[in-house]
Amino acid sequence: MRIGIPTEVKTAERRVALTPSACAKLVKDGHEVFLQAGAGNGAGFTDANYQTVGVTLTKDAKELYNTAEMVVKVKEPQQQELALLRRDQILFCYLHLASGPELTKSLQNIGLTAVAFETIEENGKTPLLAPMSAVAGRLSVQLGAWYLHSPQGGKGELLGGIDGVPCGQVTVIGAGVAGQEAAHLAYQMGAHVTLLDINQQRLDYMAKTYPNMDCVQSTPEAIDKILPTTSLLIGAVYVVGKKAPHVVTEAQIKTMAKGTVMVDISIDQGGCIETSRPCTHDDPIYVKGGVIHSAITNLPGSVPVTASKALSQAILPYVEKLAASEWTPALQKGVNVQGGELKIAV
Repeated sequence: MRIGIPTEVKTAERRVALTPSACAKLVKDGHEVFLQAGAGNGAGFTDANYQTVGVTLTKDAKELYNTAEMVVKVKEPQQQELALLRRDQILFCYLHLASGPELTKSLQNIGLTAVAFETIEENGKTPLLAPMSAVAGRLSVQLGAWYLHSPQGGKGELLGGIDGVPCGQVTVIGAGVAGQEAAHLAYQMGAHVTLLDINQQRLDYMAKTYPNMDCVQSTPEAIDKILPTTSLLIGAVYVVGKKAPHVVTEAQIKTMAKGTVMVDISIDQGGCIETSRPCTHDDPIYVKGGVIHSAITNLPGSVPVTASKALSQAILPYVEKLAASEWTPALQKGVNVQGGELKIAV
């Protein structure tokens, strides 16, 4: 199969879907791999790195899309990319169609087969979402800690505190991969962490792993109680393939102190906090009700070297199966659009 890797064009997106080592494996398996010139630069991989393992360079996106039978990329296609896609192609990337009705309609009109990383399931888990969720979880704490600084407009609090001075309160809603990673980093920084979820098994695991972490069943009442003392709120709720539910209302956000911070990792799925709206790396925050909000739709894109390596490693086995036309049950769950039909409920 002819596999194409384009340059990402979403704002401040520097990740690349497949690293040179992953491409080497595909070439060894007999596939032709094409890379848009410069696609790996932002992640630390030169064109020469790819050419050394047998990848062919294309001069621009048009040539890349014209050549490829399967397009493997990171983020959902942007407007200028939609015009380059064809009905006979497979598109393999993050799609998050639940928050993108216009994109959904465009992909249906094209008629191609669109397979989403985030809806591929194995044993009840989402293995292609997990690595980026882990990255986003950790970044959310780093981002939140930075915006708590007074020069950034925050309340001027050090999350971990110091001896003799109380630490900050970090509240994480959602104990999936992203939420667990966020809670882990905040805990290691010395913050007081409260983790909320509706899954008692996840809460029990985290409580056993982190003895001083408060692991609480997520209810509106529990959220009401914790938000007035919260310095950093992280929303990390995810429902496979569906729009995230709003678990924090605007009224609840208003109970948070001025200069506190909210980071909504769930924004790719529409956001789990009512006051969230999509942000970019170039315009990462806004203030509402005195609370600093950040909801960057491609948050892991800020660490493209780490993120690209983790993503490439995770998706390679599935790229190999798609290239060999091995439609496993997991890959079938990943099909979001095919032949003009929507294959999942969003």
